Amino acid sequence: MKKLNRIPKLSKATEITWWTCRALLFIWGVWGMLHGYTSEFVQATFAIIFTHLWDMFQLFGGKSFITKYPAYMQTMLNCFICFACVIGTTLNSRTDFTGIDIPEHIFAGYLACTGSFILIEIIQGEKHPIKISAQALFSIGFSVMLLVGWEFYEFTMDRLYGFVMQHGQVPYGTGLTDTMIDLILGSGGALAAMFIEAFRRVGLIGGKNRHALREKYKKEREEFKIEKELKYKNAQNGECV
Repeated sequence: MKKLNRIPKLSKATEITWWTCRALLFIWGVWGMLHGYTSEFVQATFAIIFTHLWDMFQLFGGKSFITKYPAYMQTMLNCFICFACVIGTTLNSRTDFTGIDIPEHIFAGYLACTGSFILIEIIQGEKHPIKISAQALFSIGFSVMLLVGWEFYEFTMDRLYGFVMQHGQVPYGTGLTDTMIDLILGSGGALAAMFIEAFRRVGLIGGKNRHALREKYKKEREEFKIEKELKYKNAQNGECV
């Protein structure tokens, strides 16, 4: 039988944040079920499972790259899930206010793209670094794929459990319009994250170490240029022989 990994110890602030989000989701789900909103209890159950993704990565990840995923991304995800369910779903189901979807989907795209940037860095590792431009293309493509996957989830939940996640309310009109607006907003957030993460990694923006990052990026570009020229010369010499 495969031995499970140990879950690394987290800071007190991180643990408190995670368990606060989970507690709020549980209370929200139970309260909704007691007041006739059974679908909210189902939604809260799935949401709580998603708040344990990092723990599951650590337990079942073995020696794979997934165990290196930073805990702060789970913190961002937990806060987002808690906000989207407890505040967003409550407003959508109990009031006529639907504007909460706008910041939710923008931040969802931002979160997905930021996570994708980190993912490709972990996969490649320090021994096989990837160019910033390639990282950016991967992150925007992968994040949009995640956004499409979320729309699949909304469609499935609506059909199986009677949710109104792909609602046809004002200002969205039809379920199709709602889906397209969600994807556009999410893609906008992902695009913003792509530029922010790329600029931060090359030292154009960021904290005190941005100058060091800029110099490091320039050095890497020069080394890449020299390596490319050497390969070209070697290839020409080989043809001459």
